[in-house]
Amino acid sequence: MTRATPRPRADIAIIGGGLAGGLIALALRRADPSLAVLLIEAEETLGGNHRWSWFESDLPEGGEALLAPFRKTQWPVGYAVLFPQHTRTLDSVYSSLSSVDFDAALRRELAQSTIHTGRRVATLDAGGATLEGGERYDARCVIDARGFVPSDAFEGGWQVFMGRHLRTQAPHELDRPIVMDARVKQHDAFRFLYTLPLAADELFVEDTYYQDTPELDRTALSARIDRYCAAVGWQGDPLAFETGVLPVVTGGDLARYQREVRVDGVAMAGARAMIAHPLTSYTLPFAVETALLVAENRDLPGEQMAALLEAHARRVWKRTGFYRMLGKMLFGAAEPARRYRIFQRFYRLPQPLIERFYAGRSTPGDKIRILAGKPPVPVTRAVQALAGHRPPLSMNAQTIEEGSQGHG
Repeated sequence: MTRATPRPRADIAIIGGGLAGGLIALALRRADPSLAVLLIEAEETLGGNHRWSWFESDLPEGGEALLAPFRKTQWPVGYAVLFPQHTRTLDSVYSSLSSVDFDAALRRELAQSTIHTGRRVATLDAGGATLEGGERYDARCVIDARGFVPSDAFEGGWQVFMGRHLRTQAPHELDRPIVMDARVKQHDAFRFLYTLPLAADELFVEDTYYQDTPELDRTALSARIDRYCAAVGWQGDPLAFETGVLPVVTGGDLARYQREVRVDGVAMAGARAMIAHPLTSYTLPFAVETALLVAENRDLPGEQMAALLEAHARRVWKRTGFYRMLGKMLFGAAEPARRYRIFQRFYRLPQPLIERFYAGRSTPGDKIRILAGKPPVPVTRAVQALAGHRPPLSMNAQTIEEGSQGHG
């Protein structure tokens, strides 16, 4: 009688090779190269089609070292924000990472046996993952990092964007990022353009909307980017595009969501675990924090890792409640065309406060300062917004992408 060959068993299998999953795999590799780690991604490349950006002050301890292997664009001179009644330059060091460089670095840094792309998972359980073709990967610990699951357990609005990477016909002479240019027609949303000077003749220009619905009209947004570039004198050829639809969470029931998406014994990370900034949909500092936490606890059995990350998600949810409240006022208290006034006022505040806001680490004093003074929205509408409810964050036949842009 011939015995069946036993399947190889990994220490940790990570399902989803986006930002969260990729950083966890890298953190594990750096912590213990002897660990057998699997990074299983449905697409052919890691990281999707994204660009992640962050302030130097966003990163937790150990974060800079974790991100060191990636080729990044960095602007030590800081960045600018442009509003109808306010313009400001801040000197926070700003960095950006493309998914192309994310994929390249992970393939260079991780063991050859770790990365499995073009593998779509059919089912997960505490002991491993089964692919759509029936192939099975066994593991002591399974981490699901496949992205946010649209759910009516949450309420809020949407951040919709289109980005274009272009090569300009002449040097553009922009020396720093423009994180927000809200001097544009608002189109029934809080709209701004986000621009990164990637080289002397290369720009990344993104058109972003905080809107009430998840609709993304590619034709309309592309035409608006054309008009914006023409207005500021940038002419050139497109090199690449990206689009995204991200949830802006203003409230909800995290425990209910966890019950709905939980697979017993399987840990969740990234946007799937709701570990993100609820107002900006910003994931990078949270993904770094989670990756370091997993690496520190890499020897835990799967069930304990699942409990650890679920408790971590609850802590993040608790500490980001203030931003959900601000989101509720942004969507509920301000007319869409005037939502920009909230950020226009915000960018008059001290730079350290702004940095802590984006990192999700606002102090009690910061929160008082943000809310103090003459409000940019009618007080009665703000009270009504806080007492009311936003539409549920559920979608039909639409893909939610794990956070792309760093700010906005």
